[in-house]
Amino acid sequence: MSYPAPTTSQGQRGQEPARTPAHVASPTDTGLIPIVRPETPQQQRRIFSPGFGLRGPRRNRHVVTAEEIAAISMPIGDDGVIIGTDTQSQPAVLGLARPTPFDVVVVGGLWIAQVLALRAAATGARVGVETGRPQAWQQLAQAAGGGQQCMTVYPVGRVPAQGPSVSSPVVLIRDCGVRPPRGRVTSLPWQAVVTVLPFVGEHAPRWLAQAQLVGIQRISPQETEVVRETLGIPAEHLEMLPTLSDNVALWCTRKHRKYVMTEPTDAETGLLGMARRLD
Repeated sequence: MSYPAPTTSQGQRGQEPARTPAHVASPTDTGLIPIVRPETPQQQRRIFSPGFGLRGPRRNRHVVTAEEIAAISMPIGDDGVIIGTDTQSQPAVLGLARPTPFDVVVVGGLWIAQVLALRAAATGARVGVETGRPQAWQQLAQAAGGGQQCMTVYPVGRVPAQGPSVSSPVVLIRDCGVRPPRGRVTSLPWQAVVTVLPFVGEHAPRWLAQAQLVGIQRISPQETEVVRETLGIPAEHLEMLPTLSDNVALWCTRKHRKYVMTEPTDAETGLLGMARRLD
């Protein structure tokens, strides 16, 4: 249903205000309607806002001299697992999550291996333990993640592929005795392998020679000769190895050597007990 348009009387039309026409013809008019082009955004920005965005407060720039730059520098250390403090009481950091394969050999007891595993899990790494004594690792694996599955215990020779990545690094600890078998899972990018040897036996030189990093707890004088021939450790360090405390280890590469003392936290002491060299 449509409604008729309302009509307006002449009286009402006379009451309307007069409107100015949009265009008034002139003697030189060609009949074309002039077009007024609006200003471009660049022109408007150049006229109204000479900068980008809103005008901020007018303050002096922050400028320092070349001599003052050192005062605002921030020291950045290594990224990894804090395994203790060195002789200068500085944190000793072990970087296990690397974009290249990384093999570590630890000549020591179960305590230092479990501390390393617990601290690696605290950094966000997935920890796998290949061991012939699962009863010694089960309690730690259950308590490590606080209810989350971050540490898994495997029988010897049955470690599946872990699938390491930059967002999910893996640390595999092989606690397989004095003569570990050749592992099915080797070191890969973002997957470090830590082999634990209880002492320096006849098969130790092969493991020590292929490792990028070696940690040595207290050993006997007879074992130091094997270490000297394999790693080339100077005599002053060899003389100290039989006298190390239970919580001290010598971490060394082909070029660098550092003594590190591992102080357990209260939580680690509750789970693992006091530091000890022998199990």
